[in-house]
Amino acid sequence: MKILDGKKTSQEIQKEIALEVEQIKNNGGKVPHLAAILVGNNGASMTYVNNKVTACERVGFNSTLVTLPEDTSQEELLTEIQKLNQNPDIDGFIVQLPLPKHINEQKVLLAIDPDKDVDGFHPTNFGRMALELEAFIPATPFGILELLKRHNISTEGKNVVVIGRSDIAGRPMSILLSQKNWNATVTLTHSRTKNLSEYTQKADIVIVALGKPLFLKADMVKNDVVIIDVGITRVEDAKSSKGYRIAGDVDFEDVKDKASYITPVPGGVGPMTIAMLMKNTLLARKRKR
Repeated sequence: MKILDGKKTSQEIQKEIALEVEQIKNNGGKVPHLAAILVGNNGASMTYVNNKVTACERVGFNSTLVTLPEDTSQEELLTEIQKLNQNPDIDGFIVQLPLPKHINEQKVLLAIDPDKDVDGFHPTNFGRMALELEAFIPATPFGILELLKRHNISTEGKNVVVIGRSDIAGRPMSILLSQKNWNATVTLTHSRTKNLSEYTQKADIVIVALGKPLFLKADMVKNDVVIIDVGITRVEDAKSSKGYRIAGDVDFEDVKDKASYITPVPGGVGPMTIAMLMKNTLLARKRKR
């Protein structure tokens, strides 16, 4: 069993980006500028956004953080989005999810300029991605692909099972792996799939993005399977000083001895997501140039 170390791979990618940004500066060019909008004070969201701001500093990007109170109206948020859409200095921006319940997430995501949509959530980017045209790929699937590539894990002709059909992880992952660059045979499963183990037991690669802690067990997979765990959930833990621990969708201890490669949680897909957000922002800057 080998660990797919997303933290180490993410650091390598960020170093590569930093070198490219340094070259841009040395040539008198404008460095990439990433902005983020954070609505409310959700603890996990604040942590994620702070990690993204820190990553910007690490690679040499300029960054802007727009913080809005929990009771911000949908119209006020849309006004802030339009300001970023129209600001020529901003190459790309994100609206941190989830949003407060009184705000329609779909309307918010539709309001983002597709050319600045470095999260890759806008239907324009999703559609272009599905057609294998130039697009911003959602950062989590993008990170998984990069993790597989840099560890020389072939997907050619492999049987891949994706568990979870969200628009930001499972569904785009299934589309991308079926495309000509990856040539996998992909089965997309979800919470309504019957006899799920019948699919996972035949899989060469299992990608779990279901949001259910410790869901995937050893009896659900075959020997030498590659396992990618997208899940990240705070689980109550009285033994922890924080009162919780971070758990993935895979029961790591139960499954690890059957896996040829496996991602840990934390330290697997999460850091890769941030690295590919930086990559998308650099791509946005290049396209404008």
